[in-house]
Amino acid sequence: MTVLLSPSSSLFLAKPSAVAKGRAAAVTCFSGPSLSVGREDQEGVAVVVGRRALASAAAVASVLGFAGRGLAANQGLLAGRVPGLSEPDENGWRTYRRPDDKSGGHGVGWSPIIPYSFKVPDGWDEVPVSIADLGGTEIDLRFANPKEGRLFVIVAPVRRFADDLDDATIEKIGSPEKVITAFGPEVIGENVEGKVLSSETAAHSGRTYYQFELEPPHVFITATAAGNRLYLFSVTANGLQWKRHYKDLKQIAQSFRVV
Repeated sequence: MTVLLSPSSSLFLAKPSAVAKGRAAAVTCFSGPSLSVGREDQEGVAVVVGRRALASAAAVASVLGFAGRGLAANQGLLAGRVPGLSEPDENGWRTYRRPDDKSGGHGVGWSPIIPYSFKVPDGWDEVPVSIADLGGTEIDLRFANPKEGRLFVIVAPVRRFADDLDDATIEKIGSPEKVITAFGPEVIGENVEGKVLSSETAAHSGRTYYQFELEPPHVFITATAAGNRLYLFSVTANGLQWKRHYKDLKQIAQSFRVV
């Protein structure tokens, strides 16, 4: 079967060939600098996708799960992948705000999630969240810049560790030491004893945030709570990235807010 998407966003489906008829065909999408790119597979299935046609092919994109800034404007219909990144400000920083209509992440879709926001330099982009992340921990979002570092947001129901915290605050969950000892291992995958370089407390709009710097590995962790959830915001990088972009990585970590 041949599938053609023209640059004018029209969709043409040719009659299935004898070879492909009656068989399930896998669709593969490619993007590149040229207007359209095609590939012929072993079953004689050709897929030619025009770059400009992607705007009218949201249904195809939802099947493919294709990620990238060029497709961000078309992800509004994708469960869990609603775009929330602003245009760069005068300093080249973008603000991400979790969209109100974004679905919940792994294990946390059972009630609305209070939105959160943070800032990143231009060049950071959302990346897919794997169901295998950290052994099933509730990762709601991932961002990365291959040259600077990466981040993720864990949104965990507080009922995992307390039954009477439907209106949770980070203070009710525990002290900074208790929080990092209990939940730091979920972020870095190992015990945090001897790794906490600094611990600070900040307040914004009446909400308290615990901020930690750990090493090794190089990571900033910001923790807070709202509603019936604990939020853990992790910003990390390799040694060279940490040395070159330490100031920006710390600024990203300190920008996290539950709104």
